[in-house]
Amino acid sequence: MIKLSRLADYAVVLLTNMGGDTKAVHNALDLTDRTGLPMPTVSKILATLARNNVLISVRGAKGGYRLAAPAERITVADIIAAIDGPIALTQCVDTAGSCNVETLCPTRAGWHKINAAILKALTGVTLAELMNDPVAFMDPPEWATRESQEHA
Repeated sequence: MIKLSRLADYAVVLLTNMGGDTKAVHNALDLTDRTGLPMPTVSKILATLARNNVLISVRGAKGGYRLAAPAERITVADIIAAIDGPIALTQCVDTAGSCNVETLCPTRAGWHKINAAILKALTGVTLAELMNDPVAFMDPPEWATRESQEHA
């Protein structure tokens, strides 16, 4: 099973709760109250997103974090990569030369193709889309419905 890390999932939750206003400043305490996520986790995720240029840290009495770009320009791929690092399904896709049988592997090219398709899909969905139309993502894609009917 390919699964999003818990921290990346929480990062998406936090960012959608921040809204699309790049001027609005949000602090960890308010985000903890709104999301129900633990304060240490929220603080860690916000700091990581800021370190990776998804958020901007704002100092001062009314400080906190704000989006580094409009929500329409922040992709799901940006969020995942900021938290988990580069999107790679297998070690050979992530780091060339990291597998002992890499040069002999007949599936390597296939994994690169699959990884590229997943990266394209994650890059094709923005934070703004997640915030504005959550119902559109609730229905399974047509191919998934067709496939499950064929196996029934």
